[in-house]
Amino acid sequence: MSTRSPRAAQATTAAVNEPAAANFLRAIVEDDLRNGRTAGRKWSGRPGPAAAQADAPADPWPLRTRFPPEPNGYLHLGHSKSICLNFGLARDYGGACHLRFDDTNPTKEEQAYVDSIIDAVHWLGFEWGEHLYFASDYFQTLYDFAEAFITHGLAYVDSQSAEQMRANRGTLTEPGRASPYRDRTADENLALFRRMAAGEYPDGAHVLRLKIDMAAANIVLRDPAIYRIRHAQHHRTGSRWCIYPLYDYAHCVSDALENITHSICTLEFENNRALYDWIVQKLARLNLLVRPLPHQYEFARLNLTYVVLSKRRLIQLVDEGHVDGWDDPRMPTLAGARRRGYTPEGFRLFAERIGVSKADSWIDYAVLEECMRGHMNETAPRRIAVLDPVKLVIDNYPEGAEEACEAPNHPQRPEWGKRALPFSRELWIEREDFAESPPKGYFRLYPGNRVRLRYGFVVECTGCDKDAAGAVLAVHCKYFSDSKSGTPGADAYKVKGNIHWIGARHAYQAPVRLYDRLFKVPHPGSERDFIADLNPGAKRVVIAQLEPALRAAEPEARFQFERHGYFVADRIDSRPGAPVFNRAVSLRDSWNR
Repeated sequence: MSTRSPRAAQATTAAVNEPAAANFLRAIVEDDLRNGRTAGRKWSGRPGPAAAQADAPADPWPLRTRFPPEPNGYLHLGHSKSICLNFGLARDYGGACHLRFDDTNPTKEEQAYVDSIIDAVHWLGFEWGEHLYFASDYFQTLYDFAEAFITHGLAYVDSQSAEQMRANRGTLTEPGRASPYRDRTADENLALFRRMAAGEYPDGAHVLRLKIDMAAANIVLRDPAIYRIRHAQHHRTGSRWCIYPLYDYAHCVSDALENITHSICTLEFENNRALYDWIVQKLARLNLLVRPLPHQYEFARLNLTYVVLSKRRLIQLVDEGHVDGWDDPRMPTLAGARRRGYTPEGFRLFAERIGVSKADSWIDYAVLEECMRGHMNETAPRRIAVLDPVKLVIDNYPEGAEEACEAPNHPQRPEWGKRALPFSRELWIEREDFAESPPKGYFRLYPGNRVRLRYGFVVECTGCDKDAAGAVLAVHCKYFSDSKSGTPGADAYKVKGNIHWIGARHAYQAPVRLYDRLFKVPHPGSERDFIADLNPGAKRVVIAQLEPALRAAEPEARFQFERHGYFVADRIDSRPGAPVFNRAVSLRDSWNR
């Protein structure tokens, strides 16, 4: 994540109901395709240097994009924008999008992260077919290209310490100073580089740097390092290598080897574009890469309120136990969002709504919640759950009697049919639906008041039972047998209140997790340590009474619990006949009210 203060970005919030926002990259792609700028490329069926593509047929794809995560953590919410952008452009313009892991740092990368990233991109609804690649696939090619740079006087081995290199780099107003090793001969550099690769030196003893310009106005071009010594096991190549390419070098070369036409990245890499172009253009002049070369385009990353997206901070949340792992439903990771109950369709709608621009802005978390709410409103069946139950006893209903009330599975989808709600003498209702001394404007149960039991009868409250401490144990009422909803005579009872209920005989008791935003302020850490901004109410577990139909819920089945919001059966903790429900999002935005 960028180290810029939240106030450095223009504080704007996307309107919840606005249509899909502008995407300047679509205009670029359309213009490039119309003018044939991506034509003339060759493709042998696999990535490779110029020699491998020399006699290959034309590339079958008019454009190629890529999503290139580093496998050193779980994908977070900000990645959803890049995923939808890169895969969406390829989908909409008949191209291919590659999934490539930039796995050049073996000390921080794990196969578990690779697996989680593959799972997350699949879950969002995108496919890459045969185009799954790793930067480590190209380690030998990257090494060969580095030797070519050395041979042609474009790179040298530097033996300064990291501190010395940093001190000699210069500032924005002062040029850098040349390394005392900058003028080593090509033969000396090649011999040293090969000894580095052979494992003869410890970590940090040498680096390989490009020889560009230590006085360049763009500091990125001041002889950047492209290889460092690192004696570490790689999750794919094992101990084959003890020198590894740095990201800026491996990234652009990998793009070129894969015939990427539009290399799309976030704005913090804008200054790196000059280095990107320098590397691929030099390699093309050495006949090691095939033209046309990829071009880098930058867009504004997702800045979302009420979350942190810094990988360092996410790791801290996990390592210090503030959350229950990377897939904790409170975590702003895609794995966490999936367990929370968020939907792929909601993320894709969110990406369309916020658009793509070159200007930094803040998107209110409520926009993401509204996208999820909008999708689940259309697709989630309705069910009843009483989260804070108290018994309602209908004194004039026959003891042992039972009848069925009918409730629609979705009020806007009659084709989904109805379900039976067993009605009997004792019901569960929400504790907040009864008050002995009601405030003004309270239309629910209190002594002498009438309400309709949703999908059922009208009842009139007659009193309550309390314990010695004054806590309500049960509410009593009488019902009107001719007031069942939808039956003749129902309109004779005019009531303002309508409450939900579950028959006590058939309901089942289960814990329900009520999740909320992980942080209590829009910009965590902007004024103090971000840990101090954690929301202590971000997770609450209640013992609820649930509608019997919910027992059969499969993992990841989503429902609207009437009055309470949208819930999902947890994909990890649910068991057959005993689903565990997480609240994904409430029915309305309570934070901005």
